[in-house]
Amino acid sequence: MAGNENVQNTRRIAKNTLLLYVRTFFVLLVNLYTSRVVLDVLGEEDFGVYNIVGGIVVMFSIISVSLSNAITRYLTFELGNRDEKKLNLIFSTSVNIQLLISLVVTILAESVGVWFLFERMQIPPERLNAAFWVLQCSLLTFVIQLVSLPYNAVIIAHEKMDIFAYVSVLEAALRLLAAYAMFVSPLDKLVVYAFLVAFSAFVIRLIYGYYCSRHFSECKYRFKLERGLLVEMSGFAGWNFLGTGAYILNTQGVNVVSNLFFGVVVNAARGIAAQAENGVKQFVGNFTTALNPQIIKTYAEKDYSACFGIVSQGAKYSYILMLFFFIPFVLEADFVLNLWLKEVPEHAVLFWKLAMLGTLVDLPGAPLTVLAQATGEIKKFYLYVGGFGCVVLPVSYILFKCGFPPESAYVAYVVVYIGLVYVRLFLLRNQIGFPVRPFITQVINRVVCVTALSFVMPYLLVKMLHEGVLRFMVVFAASAMSIAVATWIAGMGKNEKERVLLFVRQKYKLWVRK
Repeated sequence: MAGNENVQNTRRIAKNTLLLYVRTFFVLLVNLYTSRVVLDVLGEEDFGVYNIVGGIVVMFSIISVSLSNAITRYLTFELGNRDEKKLNLIFSTSVNIQLLISLVVTILAESVGVWFLFERMQIPPERLNAAFWVLQCSLLTFVIQLVSLPYNAVIIAHEKMDIFAYVSVLEAALRLLAAYAMFVSPLDKLVVYAFLVAFSAFVIRLIYGYYCSRHFSECKYRFKLERGLLVEMSGFAGWNFLGTGAYILNTQGVNVVSNLFFGVVVNAARGIAAQAENGVKQFVGNFTTALNPQIIKTYAEKDYSACFGIVSQGAKYSYILMLFFFIPFVLEADFVLNLWLKEVPEHAVLFWKLAMLGTLVDLPGAPLTVLAQATGEIKKFYLYVGGFGCVVLPVSYILFKCGFPPESAYVAYVVVYIGLVYVRLFLLRNQIGFPVRPFITQVINRVVCVTALSFVMPYLLVKMLHEGVLRFMVVFAASAMSIAVATWIAGMGKNEKERVLLFVRQKYKLWVRK
């Protein structure tokens, strides 16, 4: 029985990942095109204003993202326990919490955010009025997305990834329409774009709410406030706040600090790097999104062997999936950005390379964090992880103050997040007996070897061939081939190879019979 259930879980992960990949491919194409149009129409200065002002609101999202993680964890855990009454109570409590947080964030953004915008930000005086309305629209977008989080968490917990695929396609289409409307509008294009992004968020919110209320019984909202659950979830979110807050500060916080030292042009470059990085990150994120519910459910069922196995496999293969994009895009970053954009902002190429490296080195730690959340005992975990992770922001400030270039913040990020993987490992070993040595030998050592072996052929091709579409296609194909071979040689263990060979034989027999 256990074997059949593991096979079903694996198939579910594969199916959900495939659905999310199809969705992400379409969304990525649309987002790349719209960001090109937005940068072209707004120009570097206004694009930098949009990036930095929107970042102020994103910084307030520390609280909401922490609560989102808490909601997803509790819903998924109770699905594993199959307690329908508790599920409805968690959902209703989550909605109440989000409404309260929306009020708090709105007050903070309208007071502290507006003061910071007018008194501290390096924004051209003639664009301050437009920046104010961008702040208002960004705040509205954030509040709409905030109250949508319980519905999104329910969909993830039920592993209905096809809904994410369909709705994300619609969301991308709305963004495309927003970019077109901005292009033809006679009004202030920066304000028009910010307003239309808020409107698209409202439409998506209505769709998710309608779907969840029709298909999931626990999504019948009732005004319930159970003190014990409220305190428990708030406590979980509070400690999660440290880890999530560290990431937000290390991205949007550094973005603000960069503005203070280098102005909006550097913010435009960081914005381009972030959009390009996020497009690639979404492909890998599809795998982890499909994986995370299985980590939590197997832990809730006390199937620790399966749970630890999913964590290790997820850490290794999410890293290897990222390599398929990391190697060709890093080697061909100049060509890709020049092909994508009409004018590439200064620093954008190096920013993108370093941002992708930061994402790559952090990937092995992501399933470890989900495992920690599954335990529910996260106080010590986030005290150390959040505390260590927060050093990127002050280190970046010190580096800038000492005259180091803006890319030095990315270097600090990479170094700190490599260290965080080991911090998570040893915390989980002490907390639940997670096998650290097998993880290091079977995951970290293997992916390092795969990375080293995979770089050789694509790097030589870049040096030998002239830059252009043909070279990019050859390098991309060579990277994929190199990674596949390196994964087979150095990335997979004996049991994994046997399972792959068995799968191939079964598929071959089915094909022959047909």
